[in-house]
Amino acid sequence: MKEIKGDIWDFHKRGYWIVITTNGNVKVNGEAVMGKGIALQAAKRFPDLPIHLGQRLETMGNRLNPFPNISLFCFPTKWDWRDKSDLCLIAVSASQLVDYLTEAYISVKPSVYLPRPGCGNGQLDWKDVKPILEKYLDDRFVVVNR
Repeated sequence: MKEIKGDIWDFHKRGYWIVITTNGNVKVNGEAVMGKGIALQAAKRFPDLPIHLGQRLETMGNRLNPFPNISLFCFPTKWDWRDKSDLCLIAVSASQLVDYLTEAYISVKPSVYLPRPGCGNGQLDWKDVKPILEKYLDDRFVVVNR
């Protein structure tokens, strides 16, 4: 796992896959709650994402969700949008991300860019999250910090 400073959306514009952090809530209208931060940014860029993620949350639960058509992974860090992020859920999401790339290798540029999961609106400290990610994420993964 590498770490850099920058804007994650710049890498997405260049054709790389990115990760957005999400929660497990679905609104009455069937849309996923896209909260604040990077999830809200993604919802503004991809207006159909909340309904598609909401459908997957309803059928498959709060798990990693790839969206190949927009080169994006939804990476759960919270069970409920009101709560702090959960370190155990971050570990599960990281494991699922690696499994997905291993089992269904995506033919894109070799790196996947992600924010510091749970460290913004999730209220976690990077010093607590980083060791968890280091257990799972190899050099294909780049953590982007603003």
